Amino acid sequence: MQINSNFEKLVPNYLFADVAKKTNEFSKAHPDREIIRLGIGDVTLPLSSAVVDAMKKGCDDFSSKETFKGYPEYEGYDFVRQAVAAYYRSFGVTVDESEVFISDGAKSDCGNIGDIFSKDNTVLLPDPVYPVYADANIMAGRKILYAPSSEENHFLAMPDRSVKADIIYLCSPNNPTGAAYNASQLKEWVDYALEQNAVILYDAAYEAFIQDDLPRSVFSIDGARECAIELCSLSKTAGFTGVRCGYTVIPKELSRNGRSLHELWYRRQATKFNGVSWAVQCAAAAVFTEEGRKQCLENIRYYRENAKMLSDMLDTLGIYYTGGKNSPYLWLKCPDNMGGWEFFDYLLQNAGVVGTPGEGFGTQGKGCFRMTAFNSHENTAEAVRRITKLFQSK
Repeated sequence: MQINSNFEKLVPNYLFADVAKKTNEFSKAHPDREIIRLGIGDVTLPLSSAVVDAMKKGCDDFSSKETFKGYPEYEGYDFVRQAVAAYYRSFGVTVDESEVFISDGAKSDCGNIGDIFSKDNTVLLPDPVYPVYADANIMAGRKILYAPSSEENHFLAMPDRSVKADIIYLCSPNNPTGAAYNASQLKEWVDYALEQNAVILYDAAYEAFIQDDLPRSVFSIDGARECAIELCSLSKTAGFTGVRCGYTVIPKELSRNGRSLHELWYRRQATKFNGVSWAVQCAAAAVFTEEGRKQCLENIRYYRENAKMLSDMLDTLGIYYTGGKNSPYLWLKCPDNMGGWEFFDYLLQNAGVVGTPGEGFGTQGKGCFRMTAFNSHENTAEAVRRITKLFQSK
């Protein structure tokens, strides 16, 4: 018997576990200090009433023989898939409901989608990158290449035609940098994937935060249906981090080696996934109703206001950053040439504010730092006051 030796290639701890450990140790040593957490991207506002009411109704259905639900369909109930397809149409993108798979979240699908691809494929990731993209492929034993993101390209990695890749992960608006591709930049990636006969795995988990005239979906780009799979989540759109529901869209015409990737994913899900519960899918469908979208957008506006406070602070202090407008994340260059973990300790010790060191997202994250807008107005304003005071007193 042998274990998967690829696990030995992973860093010992998941990034956010290290952040939590250091924060908890500081809190125990300084019980009188109030810590403001702008690190992990977890929502803080409650679910909308439209969503909660639909979930309650779904739970009530379990109590009656006439409405009881057992195992759901592997790809999700039709009414939820129809709601997702209608949502795409609302911003000008055509997706057929049969191409939608309901899941327990984009993070799961980002890791699990690799099951339909050979371990011999070469994976191209932007750097810095959401750790799950890298870790899932390290576990699978795939070769990983990186497309550097930096201040020079505004933390938006672009394709290098000399690099051969089979699987490409993109996230826009990006986690961790908050930067978002425009249509021409995304078209370059689609053309590159078509040239390489590669598949783009496009994480659109933060599309609901887009305010500018930027693509909300990779499928708004010509050619994407022949080379892309889109993964999305209701975690940030509707506060489902604790509820768990997302969706993956695989065009029917997308195939490689004569095999439909849509059919392969269905076969994988039927084997390893028993679907999302009835009550959660009822809640998910409510997100896409007129009232549900209105209420969820109110929460997103709240987080945007927090992001605006943080952006204004960084502008005042003259600190370079990306994100903040079309994303709940702000990615900044650490002042005074500090490293990310050094800046983490400096903020924690001197301001009682927690963020995420850029080094945890890749080599290009060195000397960078991520802050999130997922907190209360009051806490965000207090964090701004503390950080501003700290740097203006230097």
